[in-house]
Amino acid sequence: MFHKIKLMTALAGFAGIAGLAVPGAVLAGAAEDAAKLGTTLTPWGAEKEGNKEGTIPAYNGPIKPPASYDPKKPGVRPDPFAGEKPLFSIDAKNVDKYADKVSEGNKAMFKKYPGFRMDIYPSHRTVNYPKYVLENTKKNVGQCKTVADGLQVENCFAGFPFPFPKTGSEVMWNRLWKFDAHMIESAGMTGTVVDTQGNRTVTGIGKMWIEYPIYNPAKTTPVALNETYGRIRIDYTDPPRKAGEKLIVLDGVDMVGVGRKAFSYLPGQRRVKLAPDIAYDTPSPTGGGAGTVDEAAVWYGSLDRYNFKLIGKKEMYIPYNTYKIRDPQQCPSAVAMKTMNHLNPDCMRWELHRVWVVEATLRTGKRNVYAKRTLYWDEDMPGIGISDNYDSTGQIYRTTHSLPISLYETQGHSTDEWVTYDLATGNYARQEDVTDTGGWVVIPPKASSFFSPEALAGEGVR
Repeated sequence: MFHKIKLMTALAGFAGIAGLAVPGAVLAGAAEDAAKLGTTLTPWGAEKEGNKEGTIPAYNGPIKPPASYDPKKPGVRPDPFAGEKPLFSIDAKNVDKYADKVSEGNKAMFKKYPGFRMDIYPSHRTVNYPKYVLENTKKNVGQCKTVADGLQVENCFAGFPFPFPKTGSEVMWNRLWKFDAHMIESAGMTGTVVDTQGNRTVTGIGKMWIEYPIYNPAKTTPVALNETYGRIRIDYTDPPRKAGEKLIVLDGVDMVGVGRKAFSYLPGQRRVKLAPDIAYDTPSPTGGGAGTVDEAAVWYGSLDRYNFKLIGKKEMYIPYNTYKIRDPQQCPSAVAMKTMNHLNPDCMRWELHRVWVVEATLRTGKRNVYAKRTLYWDEDMPGIGISDNYDSTGQIYRTTHSLPISLYETQGHSTDEWVTYDLATGNYARQEDVTDTGGWVVIPPKASSFFSPEALAGEGVR
């Protein structure tokens, strides 16, 4: 009883800071929810126990590095599950047997591409969050909320904004604030498009940095509306036509008054320019026409063009623990993308996990090449998911899959590699692939000036 009263008092204090009047019943309900975190539920609000069939395990903590991991080779992470064999495979002949756990986009893939296959492996819940992220998540219960029609959040600490999501927008904010690391970099991010003849075309190679400034461990206050929650920088080195280009993207918490700011440096012009087109359904700069900016890593950017309806939670086969396809020994890029129409099934790993299902439909007066999207987000790692993207006729146009791993040598995850399948053309694009160039590495944060247009101007040379 003392614990509950103490928790209610703390929640009341948060409400007082925000200047809110909170009814007693609401406060009591928030206290009861917060008490579930880390007890009957995981500290981030997922179901702690496995399913009754035993095909989804209980969460028992993060995995450890395998014996083959060499800390002197940062970013190269051997598959900790290399000895496992598929439990079974799903293909065009038996997909109906598993239809309730297969996305509509993947059903369309089976129908169109006879060689498409999903090898289903034992499920492992491998997430690993720092203590401060989990503490902030508990602080958000009962006080963090969406405002401005879901386009802003207020009174939210840097963790899961909504460990008990009740709307589609709340699930999407969990996705936007996913915790991978405070800052991460790759020495050679690569984009590749594979056409219907199996020809591979490299669309861009460069060094990339991703930072979530809100996840500064020293931050002890709620995230302010004028803050930037995520920022990226890419310095392209190849192919020759893109060498020397640089790009910065800054995403603000306030999607109404601030939104996204992007800047690009083009060596041919020797100048830095605002790049407002790096958003929404603009073709992805390294997608080769097989994807849009806003489906990067399944979803990337503002929520302002869609209404988001929470359908519920269900069990789904999704790519998970995809260490194999990131391993240069097992599946270098030439092997992973040697197949037409889809990634090499021999390199892919699929597992059964519980996902939040969100349906996105265009808001009145808004436009996008995708009239509707169905999004599936993992309950443990909201950066992991699948998106089925529909055109204006109601047909599936493209489907996008994340290719995630957990960073078992530290605390965090890598969820920003993905593949987009264009069912209209038969091409597919794999982006932010670092398999052949050393992998993603957690690094100390850089100064804010590193992500400034002035930095691009000062460093921009051909």
